[in-house]
Amino acid sequence: MRQLLNALRWARLRRLGLSAFALATMFVVGVVYLLFGTLRLDPISTAAVVRVHLDQTGGLLPGQDVTLRGVPVGRVRAIELSDTGAVAVAEIRPGTRIPADTEVRVSALSPAGEQYLDFRADRNDGPYLADGAVIDSDRTRTPVTLAKLLGDLDGTLEQIDTGRLSGVLDELRVGPEGADKLAAILDGGTFLVSTLDSVLPQTVSLVRNSKVMLSTVRDVSPGMAETSNDLAQIFAGAERMEGGYRTLLDRGPEAFSGIDAVIADNSPTMVQLLGNLTTVSQLVYLRVPALEEFFFPKYREGSALEAVGSTFRDGGVWGAVSLYSRYGCDYNLPKAPPTLTDFPEPFLYTYCPNPDPKYLVRGARNAPRPPGDDTAGPPPGAHPLQRADPVPTGRFTIPTPYGGPFLPLPPPPSGP
Repeated sequence: MRQLLNALRWARLRRLGLSAFALATMFVVGVVYLLFGTLRLDPISTAAVVRVHLDQTGGLLPGQDVTLRGVPVGRVRAIELSDTGAVAVAEIRPGTRIPADTEVRVSALSPAGEQYLDFRADRNDGPYLADGAVIDSDRTRTPVTLAKLLGDLDGTLEQIDTGRLSGVLDELRVGPEGADKLAAILDGGTFLVSTLDSVLPQTVSLVRNSKVMLSTVRDVSPGMAETSNDLAQIFAGAERMEGGYRTLLDRGPEAFSGIDAVIADNSPTMVQLLGNLTTVSQLVYLRVPALEEFFFPKYREGSALEAVGSTFRDGGVWGAVSLYSRYGCDYNLPKAPPTLTDFPEPFLYTYCPNPDPKYLVRGARNAPRPPGDDTAGPPPGAHPLQRADPVPTGRFTIPTPYGGPFLPLPPPPSGP
C-alpha cells in the first residue's frame, strides 16, 4: 500500500510530463493505425502485380479495393491508358490464390460510386494468377456508361404513354400522402433494378422462359376467355348480394364481440382444451396412414365412405343379408354367467389369438402403424386376464344397486 501511495505521489508531481507522454503515445498510435490500418501501407510486403485490361475504366480510380468474391485482397495501384482502353494495375496480397481464368468486373458499392475491382472466381483449384499476370479485356466487364444509359432510357421513355402517366401523377397529387407514395415507388424501383442486376443471368433466363409461357397463354386464350366470362357471372351474382354483405359486415363486430366474450369467460377451460387437442393431434398424426387406409384405401377395395354411401341411397337404407356364417374370433377369455347382473370392468388385452392372415383382414392388427409401434399384440409380461381400473365414483355418479334375488335361495318347505 505504501508503494502505491509513493507511486501516486510521484505521478502527481510529474503529471505534466506524464500527460505530454500520453498525448505523444496516442498521436503515434493514431498515425500507425492510419498508415497501416486505414491506408493499408505495408513496406515489407511483396504483393503480386496483375494487369487487367479494360475497355473503359468504369469510374475505377487508383487506391480502390481489389476483392475476390467481395472479400478485399488488395488495392488498385494505378490506372494506365492502352491502345484499346485502360489497364488497371492491381496489387494482390501474398498468399491469395485466384484461378487464372477468373472473370473480372468493375463494380460499385452504391449508385454514388465507390467502385472496386472484383475477381469473380467460379472454382478454387489452379492454375492461379502469379506476379506479372495479364487478364485480357474479353474476361472483364465494366458498368454501363452514362451515355449508353441515357440512350437506352430515351428509347424507354418513348414507349411511355404520357396521358396515362399524367393520370397517375394526378392521382398521387390528390392525396396528402402523394409525395411519400411517389418516393416509395422510386425506392422500390431502385431496389428492383439493383436486385435484377445482381441476378442478371437468372433475369435473362426468366425473360426467355416468359416468352414460352406467353406463347402457351396465347394458345389457351379461348379457355381463358370462357373463364373470364364465368368470373364475370360470379362477380355479377356477388354484386346482387351486396345488401347481404353489408348486413354481414354491420353485424359482424357484434358477433365477434360475443365470441371474444365467450373466449374470455372460458379462457381456463379453453387453455386446457387446447392442451388436450395438442395430445389428440399428435396421436392423429401418428395414425395418419391408418386413417388414410380407412377412408381412402390403397391396398384393398372399398372404404368406410363408400360403405356409408352405398347404404343410404335411393331414398332408403340398404343392406345385404348372408345366410352363411362368418368366422368369429374366440378371445379365450372367461365368460361370466348370465345370472350375474353386475357390471365388471372390461379386459384390457383382447387380442385375437388366431395368426392366420385370412381372418380379420380389417382387424386392428392389420392396420397401418407408425414406425416402431408394436401394439398388434399384448405388451411383454402383461397378464391376459387383466381388467381396466374401476370407474371412480363421484357426486354425480348414479348408483346401480343389485335388484335381483339373492342366491342360493332357501329350499321350499316340505310336507303339507
